[in-house]
Amino acid sequence: MMLGSGFKAERLRVNLRLVINRLKLLEKKKTELAQKARKEIADYLAAGKDERARIRVEHIIREDYLVEAMEILELYCDLLLARFGLIQSMKELDSGLAEAVSTLIWAAPRLQSEVAELKIVADQLCAKYSKEYGKLCRTNQIGTVNDRLMHKLSVEAPPKILVERYLIEIAKNYNVPYEPDSVVMAEAPAGGEADLIDVGFTDDVKKGGHGGGGGGGFTAPMMGHDGLVPMPVMMPMPMPTPNPPFSYPPPKGPENFSGLPVGTYQPFTNIHPPPIPANPPTYESFQNIVSEAALIEREGEES
Repeated sequence: MMLGSGFKAERLRVNLRLVINRLKLLEKKKTELAQKARKEIADYLAAGKDERARIRVEHIIREDYLVEAMEILELYCDLLLARFGLIQSMKELDSGLAEAVSTLIWAAPRLQSEVAELKIVADQLCAKYSKEYGKLCRTNQIGTVNDRLMHKLSVEAPPKILVERYLIEIAKNYNVPYEPDSVVMAEAPAGGEADLIDVGFTDDVKKGGHGGGGGGGFTAPMMGHDGLVPMPVMMPMPMPTPNPPFSYPPPKGPENFSGLPVGTYQPFTNIHPPPIPANPPTYESFQNIVSEAALIEREGEES
């Protein structure tokens, strides 16, 4: 998988962003149309046209599958943009990008009528990692194309049990009476409520959860035999040991005091004021101080 010719990194980057924007618009549009189609199916059920409703439900299931496939491709485009430095700096394909790259190349011819920019992305990836690699990806001989996406874009008819569960859910949402096919419901696996959109989810998990695992690093939760995710068992927390109550130190009692008892007055003795001097002190006048300072200054100038 060495560097091919004709690869333009900036063209790949721009078209990855265009693919993401186009996919977002298509997902929103198809989701809104599917909601309107559900109302139409509810009207068929209310009118007793169950077979007509079943045919219309198959179309809705395919559209739901297509929206899921677009979400997976959008995730992979985001991943390539986030790790675009690896694409530019490495000559060989990084193992963490193998699933994203191969899945985008595989999906391009199947969705290019709706997402024309996806073909440009696939062509640039083939130019980067060689045309031979691109041929292996288109037929999944490389073995790294996302299994979940291949299932969503499969041309096979959806399982009958999934069709019945769609009808049951639509009838419930629109308060329409509907009696499901008892034969089909009897063949349903016991204890499993299939996802109304994602049939085969349990199988994907048992295989290791390929939906984005190689490219995005996502790990699917482990499922129980009844198709439900088991809750973790919480061990009981040990009871905290109560702290001993705080005990105050015992009183020490009165301390020995060598002085007089409190409240006893003892007058001072042998305290006399200083004697009055016989001659009052004499203080130098301010004029004398100024004269002396002037004399010192003159002596300093003469010397």
